[in-house]
Amino acid sequence: MLDTPQRHVVFAESLDVAIEALAGGASVLAGGTWMMRAERRGEPLPASVVLLDRIPALSEVVVTDTAVTLGAGLTHVAVANALKGLAGLQGIVTAASSAANPAIRHAATLGGNLAASDFAAADLAPALLVQGAEVELAARGGSDRMPLDAFLAERRTRLRSAILVRVHLPREAVASAHARLPLRKAGDYPVAIVSLARLPSGALRVAVGSVEPVARRWTALEAAIGTRLISPDEAARLALAHMDFEGRDGVEADGWYRVTVLPALVKRAMEDLEARA
Repeated sequence: MLDTPQRHVVFAESLDVAIEALAGGASVLAGGTWMMRAERRGEPLPASVVLLDRIPALSEVVVTDTAVTLGAGLTHVAVANALKGLAGLQGIVTAASSAANPAIRHAATLGGNLAASDFAAADLAPALLVQGAEVELAARGGSDRMPLDAFLAERRTRLRSAILVRVHLPREAVASAHARLPLRKAGDYPVAIVSLARLPSGALRVAVGSVEPVARRWTALEAAIGTRLISPDEAARLALAHMDFEGRDGVEADGWYRVTVLPALVKRAMEDLEARA
């Protein structure tokens, strides 16, 4: 434990210690890549933080024939290395390997990427959504699991009293892909993201990130495609015909632009998916 005139820091070596610190008002700090830029966003740094990097359980990886469990403390680089070569999970590997820049990827964690409610451009969120991911939260009363889409909608409230500790992936997809559009003035972050996953039935899952404040599945496009094996060009045409997004405006891109580029990203992701079939 370290006290300074400005900060109170808890170096948690167990989940129990971290949960108690959270209950006492501390903010959770993992890789720190979002929190450390708070002042640049005009936000104050928290007066009290609890560090999670000394908790071994948060860096564990468990792989079976039917599922993968990832500790929330894994960095993007560690996620990519853990999943490399696993059938159906290529999209997550691409997302983790292309997010931000090398320095960020070596520090930013899986849990932090999903927990930062004001960070709309997270690469991992749509890549995990199409895999049917669930998150595991730990709190004073124990732990529970919930679908990732529900967590993304509720995370601001849920994380007041719980810590994201694991992400659970069913190994259902036979192939997946991830396409993103960065702009120079956006720095290292994409203005739009499309992730795809093909299921054994032929059904296609589609998720979009960075376009709206919260990543989500593109269910209208999924329904339009069904289980048909369509071409990338046809997928792009269907994307244009079933556009139901309200793009967010930001300093790096206007909302209309984010929406406009989605059909092209769908086509690119479909081309990658075909190449892996």
